[in-house]
Amino acid sequence: MENLLSITTFIPLLAAAILAVFLRGDDGQARTNAKWVAMLATLATFLVSLFILFGFDPADTGFQFVEERTWLAGLTYKMGVDGISVLFVMLTTFLMPLVIWSAWDVKVRVKEYMIAFLILETLMLGVFMALDLVLFYLFFEAGLIPMFLIIGIWGGKDRIYAAFKFFLYTFLGSVLMLVAMVGMFADAGTTDIPTLLTHEFAFADMTVLGIHIVGGMQTLLWIAFFASFAVKMPMWPVHTWLPDAHVQAPTAGSVVLAAILLKMGGYGFLRFSLPMFPVGSAVMGDLVLWMSAIAIVYTSLVALVQEDMKKLIAYSSVAHMGYVTMGIFAVNQQGIDGAIFQMLSHGFISGALFLCVGVIYDRMHTREIDAYGGLVNRMPAYALIFMFFTMANVGLPGTSGFVGEFLTLMGIFKVNTWIALVAASGVILSAGYALWLYRRVVMGDLIKESLKSITDMTRREKMIFAPLVAMTLLLGVMPTLVTDLIGPSVGALIAHVHASTPAEFLSAAADTVTH
Repeated sequence: MENLLSITTFIPLLAAAILAVFLRGDDGQARTNAKWVAMLATLATFLVSLFILFGFDPADTGFQFVEERTWLAGLTYKMGVDGISVLFVMLTTFLMPLVIWSAWDVKVRVKEYMIAFLILETLMLGVFMALDLVLFYLFFEAGLIPMFLIIGIWGGKDRIYAAFKFFLYTFLGSVLMLVAMVGMFADAGTTDIPTLLTHEFAFADMTVLGIHIVGGMQTLLWIAFFASFAVKMPMWPVHTWLPDAHVQAPTAGSVVLAAILLKMGGYGFLRFSLPMFPVGSAVMGDLVLWMSAIAIVYTSLVALVQEDMKKLIAYSSVAHMGYVTMGIFAVNQQGIDGAIFQMLSHGFISGALFLCVGVIYDRMHTREIDAYGGLVNRMPAYALIFMFFTMANVGLPGTSGFVGEFLTLMGIFKVNTWIALVAASGVILSAGYALWLYRRVVMGDLIKESLKSITDMTRREKMIFAPLVAMTLLLGVMPTLVTDLIGPSVGALIAHVHASTPAEFLSAAADTVTH
C-alpha cells in the first residue's frame, strides 16, 4: 500500500480536525459523538498499522515502507520503519484505543480531551517513523503540547505546577539536542537520518573551555542528545518531573505517559546515540551503566516509602527504565534485545497498573494507600487483575516482565558483573514495593466503612484489561515474537557500532570488563 506510514500517522490528526470543525455543543450527545469519533479513529489507525507489521520483512535490516518528498524550504519529509522502530509503532496504535476507552466517563470538555489525545497519537507515531532530523525534532517537541494540556486542564489540584514542570524539564533538555542537530547538519551537509547513520563525525580529542574532551565532537554531540533523551526516559537524577506529572495527570494521560512517551528516550538512544556517535557512546558508556544501576536501586527504595499509589508506580517506572538504558549501553545482542523487549513489556504492564489505580480512584476519589484495604472482599475480579499485573511488574516467569529484565541482566553481566549485581538487587526491591502495595490495598479484612459499598469492575473495565493481559502473557510465553522481529536489525546496529569504533576505544571499554 502506497504512503502506508503517512496514512497510519495522520488518521488521528484527521479525526481531530473533524471534531474541531464539525462537532458543536457540549451536551450529552456531543460528548458521546466525540468519544466515538476518537475511538473509531484510533481503531482504524491500529487496523491500518497491521499492514505495516504483516508486510514487514525482519530479514531486511534497512528501512522499509520508505516515503520521501520535498517539504518545506528544501527540507525533506521522509518516513520509514526498521526492526527497531516498527514495534514501537504497533505499541502506540495498540494502546491508544484502550486509552480512549478508559476515558469514556470523562464529562468535562470531552471534545477537547479527545482532540488532545488524537493529536498526541499522530505526534508519537511521527517520532518513531521520521527519517529526517528536522521532522523528528518537530514530532518530538510538538508532543509536549497536547500532554501539557492534558495534565494542565484535566489533571488534579496541583496540575498547573506539574504541567509546567513536565514541559520545562523536557523542553530545556531538548534545546541542546537542537543545537547538536545544527552542528550535525553543518558537518554532514544533510538532515537525512539514514545518511547520518553512515557519516563519521570527528572523534579526535579536543579542549573546550579548558576541559579535555575524549572523543571530541562525537562526545559533545552524544552529551547533547543524552540531555534530551535522559530527561524523556527519565533517568536518575533528572527524573523528578515524572512522579508529579503522573500524580496530577488523569488516568488516560498517565497511561500514555508511562506506556509510550517514556519510550521515546530509549528509542532516541537506539536511533541516534549508539549508531551516530559510537565513540561518544564508548567514552560515556560506563557512566550511563552506573547511573542506570543507581537509578534501579535508588528509585526502588524511594518507591518503598510512598503513600500515593501513582507515585509508587511512577518511581517503579523510573527503576524499570534503568534496565532499559543499561541494556542499550551494554551494546550486545542480549542487552539491546532485552531493552527493546522491556520497553514494550513496560508499555503493557505500567499502562495496566495506572488503569488499576484509575478503577478505584473513580470510585473513591483518592490515591492514598492508607484509604484502602481488604478490597478482595468486594472486588474479586479487580483483585485478580491487579495481582496479575503486580506479579508481571515484579518479573514473574511466564510474563513479559521477566523476559525483559532477564535479557538485560544477561547483557550487562557480559560487560560488568558488579553493575549486574547491583541491578539484580532491584528485582528483590521491586518485589518489596509491589507486594507491599498489593497487600495494603487489596488483602486483609474490609474494615473501612467507606469501602463497604464499593463495586467491582464493570464489563467495560474488564474488556479494557483483557488485551493487556493477553499481550503480557503472550510475550512472556513466546518472546520470540519480538526477538525474531528485532534480532536482525539489532545485530546490524551492534555490528555498525563496533565497526565504527576505533580499536583504542574498544580496548578501553574492554579494560572495564569485570569477570
